[in-house]
Amino acid sequence: MKKILVANRGEIAIRVMKTAQKMGIKTVAVYSTIDRNAPHVKFADEAVWIGESPSNQSYLLGSKIIEVAKALNVDAIHPGYGFLSENADFAQEAERNGIIFIGPKAKAIEIMGSKLAAKDAVMKYNIPMVPGVDHAIIDIDEAKKTATTIGFPILIKASAGGGGKGMRVVEKESDFESQMNRAISEAVAAFGDGSVFIEKYVASSRHIEIQIMADSHGNVLYLFERECSIQRRHQKVIEEAPSCVLSPETRKKMGEAAVLVAKSCDYLGAGTVEFLYDENDNFYFLEMNTRLQVEHPVTELISGVDLVEMQIRVARGEALAIKQEDLEIKGHAMELRVYAEDPMNDFLPSVGHLDVYQLPVGEGIRVDNGFEQGMDIPIYYDPMLAKLITYGETREEAIQLMVKAIDGYKIEGVQTTLPFGKFVFEHEAFLSGHFDTNFVKKFYNADMLKNLMEQEAEIAALIALKQYFEDQKIIRLPN
Repeated sequence: MKKILVANRGEIAIRVMKTAQKMGIKTVAVYSTIDRNAPHVKFADEAVWIGESPSNQSYLLGSKIIEVAKALNVDAIHPGYGFLSENADFAQEAERNGIIFIGPKAKAIEIMGSKLAAKDAVMKYNIPMVPGVDHAIIDIDEAKKTATTIGFPILIKASAGGGGKGMRVVEKESDFESQMNRAISEAVAAFGDGSVFIEKYVASSRHIEIQIMADSHGNVLYLFERECSIQRRHQKVIEEAPSCVLSPETRKKMGEAAVLVAKSCDYLGAGTVEFLYDENDNFYFLEMNTRLQVEHPVTELISGVDLVEMQIRVARGEALAIKQEDLEIKGHAMELRVYAEDPMNDFLPSVGHLDVYQLPVGEGIRVDNGFEQGMDIPIYYDPMLAKLITYGETREEAIQLMVKAIDGYKIEGVQTTLPFGKFVFEHEAFLSGHFDTNFVKKFYNADMLKNLMEQEAEIAALIALKQYFEDQKIIRLPN
């Protein structure tokens, strides 16, 4: 494998290219019109324009990307995450054209891409699942009967869904019909498929996922868990590894369950098996993501492995170089997704110009970044600017480093999730570990954040004033 095309943009494109470069592999970037001067384009050995700014005219054009790969004698394509990363047709088309797809085979993507097909595949392995239906529903009357049988609160989820789209929590029967209609229309808009399924809503649950890696020689590893319970709109914003609530016994059980999920679809490469975990130490299979996850850096830091390098080696047909017993958790890692969103206005995207953009630096601080000062934030793509990651020997140390890193991250021109992150990392519920997926609903509101930011600004002004008077005294001292 001498040349890899990265079918993505931003921080994940650069992240993949860095590992490829370290392995002596050349890289090709693809870019849309608005991304022509983006950092990932400059970072690659070669770069090719593939279309206009909207993703359906550029980053989602699988056939065009494969044409580019063939023209440049590319050996493999790394899809990153999002865009075409979980597109079975794209994976298949790449393979048909003699190009290695750095990810699972099309069949595994298809099975795990449908939440219902995934449940079917996993069922025979006796892995616990949330009570619910085992088929897709579009008919509202049938859905209502099912929901009543399961008992409220229930969760409506798009069968082809992900990223929190087509998902609705329904607390009581009277709200069911309107929420069902909204879930179906959202699912149609996002995935072109209005089928949904219904399951019991597990209150006070935590969202815990297991990283797995499988080779083509029958070996499957689990690289421990990530805690992803801090979410807004059912989408993750803060992740950590390991979770502060899992016992070693439960960790082992969940890891072994994740390995069975991988085996159920003959999995290859990096994948993530997601579970709900309740206050009674029960866990339930949710879904499998057939790609590298946004939050993979926290796993890399606690396990000491490079997941992208493992992906590339597995794709080349190599056997995994480590065994399960070789892996151990060392230290603790935190990640904050730095989105161009306004946490004071329901986390709506904040489009604008990066007048100031300075990254924090220091031991234990890692920034996977895709932007630079002077750039505009495009309206066409996910609004994530970067991932801020910290690593310490203990959870407390990783949190303290994160607060320091947030303070050192200077962004002007757009609103970001940095202040929200600081709010979470300083909140008693998070510090104590007593939180669940309802953290935002229970503890956060924009007024609280505004008050905190005003207090901080006041303290900063007083410190600056005190320093000014100190400086004046020094100036006035006689010679």
